[in-house]
Amino acid sequence: MRGHVTDGSSGVSRAPLQEACLFTVCPYLEQKGTMSVVKLEEWRQRIRKELDNAVAFWLKYSHDTTHGGFFTCIGRDGKVYDELKYVWLQGRQVWMYCRLYRTMERFRKPEILEAAKAGGAFLRKFARVSSSSGQWKCAFCLTRDGKALKIQRTIFSECFYIMAMDELSRVTGDKDMQLEAEQMMEQLIYWVRVDSSGLGRPQLPGDVPTNSMAVPMMLLCLVEQLTEGRARDVAQKYRELASWCVQQILQHIQRDGTAILESVSLEGAELPGCQGRLQNPGHALEAGWFLLQVSAEQEDEELRRTAINKFVELPYQDGWDKEHGGLFYFLDVDGHCPTQLEWNMKLWWPHCEALIAFLMAYSQTKKPELLERFSEVYEYTLNHFPDPESGEWFGYLTQEGKVALDFKGGPFKGFFHVPRCLYMCERMLDDLLAKKD
Repeated sequence: MRGHVTDGSSGVSRAPLQEACLFTVCPYLEQKGTMSVVKLEEWRQRIRKELDNAVAFWLKYSHDTTHGGFFTCIGRDGKVYDELKYVWLQGRQVWMYCRLYRTMERFRKPEILEAAKAGGAFLRKFARVSSSSGQWKCAFCLTRDGKALKIQRTIFSECFYIMAMDELSRVTGDKDMQLEAEQMMEQLIYWVRVDSSGLGRPQLPGDVPTNSMAVPMMLLCLVEQLTEGRARDVAQKYRELASWCVQQILQHIQRDGTAILESVSLEGAELPGCQGRLQNPGHALEAGWFLLQVSAEQEDEELRRTAINKFVELPYQDGWDKEHGGLFYFLDVDGHCPTQLEWNMKLWWPHCEALIAFLMAYSQTKKPELLERFSEVYEYTLNHFPDPESGEWFGYLTQEGKVALDFKGGPFKGFFHVPRCLYMCERMLDDLLAKKD
């Protein structure tokens, strides 16, 4: 069990939770053990309002009607402060618009569909750049009019290109987009599992290959996207890949099951130094609900238990700031001060992932302690991140919970984590309330 750790420079104190104190009695349960419908409805109404506000903000301020695509560097008041366009955020916004349009009646509006189609056209025209090997690589950053400015040696721009094309194909019926998504998926699989040289990253002698949790997580997310509602042969095509992704993610359970580490060796062993000790609670929580989705689809109770115990509860226990509330961005498993300068800040997206993870875990198990955790994260998140004056959410808070950066969008924050969280939580609350009727 990890001992009490204090970082001298920040005064952050982290003490291990005793097993007997992990859960408290959920105040939202009635005496007979059934949930308060009033509290569920209260949560649903607030989440619904926040989702409507987020959609309205991005519809109003982010559309580039001159060159197509979306502005993502948007200040607190909606003014664009940089015209650069980040491909992964373009893809995320197309995906989010399409998912809302396809699955929620109140968002089935022409302006949302047309914005998604315009964003998809911008991506198809400008995002892909050919590499020296003849493979298609997506740019990371474009100028306003679509000229490639920067390419990353990773797979993530391509991942969100795939998500955008597949979801857009579902609302437009364009089979070419679906085929394009599947073709790029095959290229990603090749880069990840066969030969990564197409990414353009030089093979340096000291650079030991690692299993970074983000890679199997994203591939698993793409499998879910490409197979949802499709014929059995499509699911069968990706079945082995999905199993591989799950096993790769499970390798990140380290220290005899007491920690989730962000990167491990290809063999699943702990890496030396800061890289090996790094923890990202938000990322682990996101992996947790990815695994919960798989466990539900496959009716795998063992995977469900592992997802909840190791990827939902454990990151929350380690990552929650006992003094100020909220989730730390990064941690060092041995209690050293992480080298990431923003390690003790409270960012929007880990809290979004925690809300999804705990509500999904509760929905699948009906264990009251999981709803208590959801409630705690909900109260912190909804009291600190939303901007009641200008709409949408702030993304970056100090450790004490004060706004550190007041813009609503940037190179890493766009129309994705906030609306995806609110959308998923609203739908889960819909289901829970329907079962109470």
